[in-house]
Amino acid sequence: RAAVRARGHDPTLRLARAAARELRRGGLPARALPVQRQVRPVHDQAGLGAAERRRNLHGALGVAPGRTGRLAGRPVVLVDDLVTTGASLADAARALHEAGCPARAAATVAATVRRRPHGPGGGAQPG
Repeated sequence: RAAVRARGHDPTLRLARAAARELRRGGLPARALPVQRQVRPVHDQAGLGAAERRRNLHGALGVAPGRTGRLAGRPVVLVDDLVTTGASLADAARALHEAGCPARAAATVAATVRRRPHGPGGGAQPG
């Protein structure tokens, strides 16, 4: 919530709403529903590796009370603007699963390129 206040808008929700509009234009009954919330504080992710990000975010997201009814029996797609390590999407999926509304897929706008040290199998790898 603090990040949304600081930015003056929620870019991920805007993306989800735009995607839902396009899907509806194509005849699919899609809706963007902001059902997840942060349930505990997390540290700044800058400079953290994949394992550190997973530990930092594990258990940080939950489904807002009373929101699972709007999801029950519907295909759920997670939306994120940028995937770095996948830790945010993984915790979002965990929270939805625990609430009884497992996600079928995730949609993102971009993903970072993970770089491995040079040597056998080194070089740029998709995030």
